[in-house]
Amino acid sequence: MEKLLHYVWKHKLLPLKALLTTDGQEVEIIDPGLANQNQGPDFFNAKVRLGDTVWAGNVEIHLRSSDWFRHGHEGDEAYDSVILHVASVIDCDVTTSSGKRLPQLQLDIPAELHQRYEILRKTEDYPRCYHIIPGLDVFKVHAWMDTLLVERLEERARLVEQRLKATNGNWEWALFVTLARNFGFGLNGDAFETWAKRIPLDKTGKHRDDLFQIEAIFLGMAGLLEDVSLPQKAVADDYFRRLQKEFQYQCRLFSLGAIMPYQQWKYLRLRPQNFPHIRLAELAWMYHKGGVTLSVLKDAVMEEQPLEALRRTLVAETSEYWQNHIIFGNPIEKRSLRLSKSSQNLLIINTVVPVLYAHAMTHDNWLLRERVLNLLRLLPAEQNYIMRQWAGCGLRVDTAADSQALIELKRQYCDRHDCLRCSFGYEFLSAKQL
Repeated sequence: MEKLLHYVWKHKLLPLKALLTTDGQEVEIIDPGLANQNQGPDFFNAKVRLGDTVWAGNVEIHLRSSDWFRHGHEGDEAYDSVILHVASVIDCDVTTSSGKRLPQLQLDIPAELHQRYEILRKTEDYPRCYHIIPGLDVFKVHAWMDTLLVERLEERARLVEQRLKATNGNWEWALFVTLARNFGFGLNGDAFETWAKRIPLDKTGKHRDDLFQIEAIFLGMAGLLEDVSLPQKAVADDYFRRLQKEFQYQCRLFSLGAIMPYQQWKYLRLRPQNFPHIRLAELAWMYHKGGVTLSVLKDAVMEEQPLEALRRTLVAETSEYWQNHIIFGNPIEKRSLRLSKSSQNLLIINTVVPVLYAHAMTHDNWLLRERVLNLLRLLPAEQNYIMRQWAGCGLRVDTAADSQALIELKRQYCDRHDCLRCSFGYEFLSAKQL
């Protein structure tokens, strides 16, 4: 409940009565200060009037004033700058490390605010604040969605930066791992990332002009050229044996490293076009063609029609064998395997955008950053249950910028019951009526 007391102070959602310190001084909150997320007092640079004197400094908040001593603040010089101690229950005096007695304010949580917070905390509905969504001011909605979008992009850019650190700043490798992960399209995402990190691009690059050799290395490093890896109904046919023999040769030639355990790949409830064999064959084809590089993606984003340029780049076909197979040795009717438009959209959202956003922020390229953000505004919203639930309570979800913002909202706020940091939560808690 201390978080709610912090919230009352931060937003000045004060009870309708005079605010007085325990020694009778009238309190006016001129500026509640800046909330501190790290060690030290709860609010920095607050400004309050105590009686006739205006004080500037820090504020500490507890449920009970005795928590000051329970947390050891009386011996911590970092708390000597506190000008006011706020608590819901005043059960003792508090002092600084120098022995100075601090003024204290007993602050109640308004009953209606507490009641609404309990609704948000306990309800099983999603979204919890659906009551007030239809009546929200459109400008407030857009402002919060823009903030959420940037938060999500920064979070995803950090993942790209982690991949960069693993290879001393190799952007092409970070792009390759990010692209591979998203070729898992959800179920096999972790497996694809694990696989991609095992691929020695410096060695495979020597065979980039030979699709068969690349396919052998990609499938072999995935553990899918082991006899025991053959899924049900698969057969070790001549193509399998040729690939297997080629991979064994490449291993002797280059010491390719540890092979990924084939058990990490999942097949249950997968559509045939999403089988690991097919997706790896497509990645081999894309790598062989060499079209998905950082410079190519940057150039595409800068074009007048960036989506069309990216879709021309994100084309994935396969070698002839996989045009009538989805597993080894079990031929089916020949068909053309191409990424659907919706799959290309997902690759743009989940690969192109975070990699280029990370590159833009690392190199202070604000034009590239804006072009990347514009991509999400041009793409249609992703279709999933999160979007349907928000749309069902009256929130417009038109573009990928909207859907990415709402994914961030659900994962970082709703799922964590962190309504006190959410702008929609604030509107719910401060609404005149529900």
